[in-house]
Amino acid sequence: MADNTGWNVVESLTTEIGPRIAGSEAGARAVAWAEAKFKALGFDKVWKEPVTFPKWERRSEHAAVVGNNPQPLQITALGGSPGGTVEAEVVRFADLAALQAAPAGSLKGKIAFVDYQMLPFRDGRDYGRGGAIRSKGPSEAIRKGAVGFLMRSAGTDSRRVPHTGITRFDDGLSPVPSAALSVPDADQLARLVARGSTRVRVALDCGWDGQAASYNVIGEITGRSLPKEVVVIGGHLDSWDLGTGAVDDGAGVAITMAAGHLIGQLKQAPKRTIRAVAFANEEQGLYGGKAYAKAHAKDIVHHQLSAESDFGAGRIYAFNTSSPNPEGSREATRQIAEVMKPLGIEYVADKGARARTSARWRPRARRGHGWHRMARTTSTCTTPPTTCWTRSTRRRWRRT
Repeated sequence: MADNTGWNVVESLTTEIGPRIAGSEAGARAVAWAEAKFKALGFDKVWKEPVTFPKWERRSEHAAVVGNNPQPLQITALGGSPGGTVEAEVVRFADLAALQAAPAGSLKGKIAFVDYQMLPFRDGRDYGRGGAIRSKGPSEAIRKGAVGFLMRSAGTDSRRVPHTGITRFDDGLSPVPSAALSVPDADQLARLVARGSTRVRVALDCGWDGQAASYNVIGEITGRSLPKEVVVIGGHLDSWDLGTGAVDDGAGVAITMAAGHLIGQLKQAPKRTIRAVAFANEEQGLYGGKAYAKAHAKDIVHHQLSAESDFGAGRIYAFNTSSPNPEGSREATRQIAEVMKPLGIEYVADKGARARTSARWRPRARRGHGWHRMARTTSTCTTPPTTCWTRSTRRRWRRT
């Protein structure tokens, strides 16, 4: 419990590699870093598996209120957005449902602005609503006739640092420039719109640029008696380009690398093989996970358990699980709950979609969702051995 391997790994990744958007030069360096780190941590088998995907690049982004109250706005393009410059009147919507309810054609020649404030919960549950605005909002806006899309960042941070993430455009629609405003800038724009007609100019230089290739990087600790049976743990190696991806998902890569390393240090080797995977390009479409599933389809029967760490960092306080065969997994769940109880980790029932697929561990997601996918996301936003400092506020987070 006192081991600092996880912290050392995430500090190494975020310091030596930094931002590592899929398809970038830094992404390629991250692959080499992961391969070397697995070997340094004592994994007895280390290899790579190829992954291909479309490449999206961000080059520049600017926005400003024009007209009677001219002023700059802090924005960031949503991943998958096309480039382009639009200037139009802004129409504000309180949430995605309000945009969906707008009459067809009512936004012709205008910019849609969805102003939903994500709420902070310990388990990050409201991120689903914020994420839905990012993924579905642009297509809804286009259907209503909009020439551009803006949203309040899907995060709980209160500083002028916008929050990126992937968006998608439904088939048959012509994509429009789509971006997220920082929380204070969303507040400011909402106040201006409340005062009367407000025009905004958005200029994005970004877009898709052919195909790219990377790798899933895999390390194994071979099982002693059932080596063909595999327990898979992992996180995704890629990040967005605005920050160093310490929370999303440097922490997950570090947690799973460290877990495999510590298991490998035990006097008795594990009964089954522990396979840790640093997945490629999760952020833009789960490409690494899909490639892994395809590559291992014939031996999926040997996969006994899979777990991913990609939901923040900090002390784990709960876990849940579900299974297509609940009767068969009930005893295993009970045994896990008994082992976790002395650590203050409780079992909680979960009827959501996430619970239907695998075991899920809940770290302090409330804090992580203030920071991940932002320019200020650095390794100081995870939990080091004693305390954590944020770069912009020097606020101290005490370890609990």
